[in-house]
Amino acid sequence: MPDAALVWSPDLTQYNFGPGHPMSPARLNLTHALAEELGLTSPDAVRVIEPVTVTEDDLLAVHSQDYVEAVLRAQETGTHAHRMGLGLEDNPVFDQIHTASARIVGSTLAAARAVWSGESRRAFSPAGGMHHAMPSAASGFCVYNDLALAIRDLRSQGAGRVVYVDLDAHHGDGVERVFWDDPDVLTISVHEHPTTLFPGTGYPQDVGGPGARGSAVNVALPAGTGDAQWLRAVEAVVSPLVEAFAPDVVVSQHGCDSHAHDPLTGLSLSVDAQRRAAMVVAELADRHAQGRWVAAGGGGYEIFNVVPRAWCHVLAIVEGRPVPLQTPTPPDWQAQVAAIDDMPVASTMSDVGRLGTREVTETFRPFAEGYDPADAVDRAIIATRRAVFPDHGLDPLP
Repeated sequence: MPDAALVWSPDLTQYNFGPGHPMSPARLNLTHALAEELGLTSPDAVRVIEPVTVTEDDLLAVHSQDYVEAVLRAQETGTHAHRMGLGLEDNPVFDQIHTASARIVGSTLAAARAVWSGESRRAFSPAGGMHHAMPSAASGFCVYNDLALAIRDLRSQGAGRVVYVDLDAHHGDGVERVFWDDPDVLTISVHEHPTTLFPGTGYPQDVGGPGARGSAVNVALPAGTGDAQWLRAVEAVVSPLVEAFAPDVVVSQHGCDSHAHDPLTGLSLSVDAQRRAAMVVAELADRHAQGRWVAAGGGGYEIFNVVPRAWCHVLAIVEGRPVPLQTPTPPDWQAQVAAIDDMPVASTMSDVGRLGTREVTETFRPFAEGYDPADAVDRAIIATRRAVFPDHGLDPLP
């Protein structure tokens, strides 16, 4: 029996804001198609499970009654509720807005329950990752916050301490907001600086409520940050905090909109670096959380070449058998992408040779070797370490 679970149903693609919206369900279809072609959905590799059914009462563990009722009305009558984010440009109302959003919650809940019950050591919910949704408002393409609901469910099932690692280019503001005053949930977000990217929050000095100081961690990186510097930030902040916090389970969000080709963000990563970061999270879960790891998707708007490859790398790491970077992308998948969009199709699972002269690397200089105060990324790292490391008994200096 495989020790990993993948939550998948074709119905998950019904989360669809309509033609022209950046969050196209094609990204999920192309990811699943690539996973099948690579053998990542075979019964010997992973246990494929369905989303669990989510009730209105389940949603109230995070969301307000008024908000859930507003989403239901939007589905039934098309009613907008702009003060709750429903019907705005980012979150247009569609005919399955409640049902499809709740199904995504059910996907990540299924992953969390599979891990906490011991049925699977690791699980991946690629349709999940709706980290912007607030308790009483939709935001940033996110209607219900599946991640916050999954973390709350894990806590109700007996998880004493949960670490949440958000690797999306955007600040994980919704999850942070829900657990701002909870010292037993550590939220860590590594994102583009809020002065240059939505939602405009996530400064290093944002560290949690008065009774939970240090429970919110924000690494705000300058636009243009590339592989080696981004991985250095993950190593310098995420790794020591997870070790110090000693969680019962790790929950992570793998939005791949930090990629150099993403149309909505300003970071400059490769798929190779995103793969390496997923490996870091897996290693941290193995060392510090008894191997319990719940991974989810998230942002990612270069839907043809980036999202499918990045999330197949995450799935393969969840399964414990990473796909080698130079693995060719299957011809049938390439043909499927080419039939949808007239653009060059990635020929391998790596970005080597695809990002111009820019070096694609999995190596980086450890922060412990010292930092350069003239370097903008190192300044961001040290600002975050100074803000929160003392609360965890850690030395902010390398």
